[in-house]
Amino acid sequence: MITDQDLIGFVLHEARLIDEQRFEEWLDLFAEDGRYWMPLEMGQTDPILHNSLFYDDKLLLRIRVERLKGAKTYSQKPKSRCHHLMQAPLVEARDDATGEYATWAAFHYVETRLDEQTLYAGWSRHSLVLIDGRLKIKLKRVDLVNCDSAFGNIQLFM
Repeated sequence: MITDQDLIGFVLHEARLIDEQRFEEWLDLFAEDGRYWMPLEMGQTDPILHNSLFYDDKLLLRIRVERLKGAKTYSQKPKSRCHHLMQAPLVEARDDATGEYATWAAFHYVETRLDEQTLYAGWSRHSLVLIDGRLKIKLKRVDLVNCDSAFGNIQLFM
């Protein structure tokens, strides 16, 4: 049985994989139909009929990861780095019968490359599902406090 600590540990582990640029392992956390969503508006409820900063399926995430690894990705020479500072995740919902779970966490995230450092703040929600005994991300939603601001390139994942 999945405990609250298992769910909290999953969210923290996911952030660590990003910080350590272990992107292949990070991708493996997503279900085959998993999505990574970053809304463009506060309280946005629809990623299809409204623009988003990101609304990537696993194939698009894979393409982004491959780009980050590419030898000719000059925008990543030197590579971007990042750091998550997260509040302890909260378990918002759990359904052990269906193997579906939801978490919420506030975060500060710093992305840096060369002399540029950008701070983002927001909240992440994970919709998790149990598949073959392993937790997988069905949906990761990242709501930025300033989601409607003009952004430069966000190179990595929050």
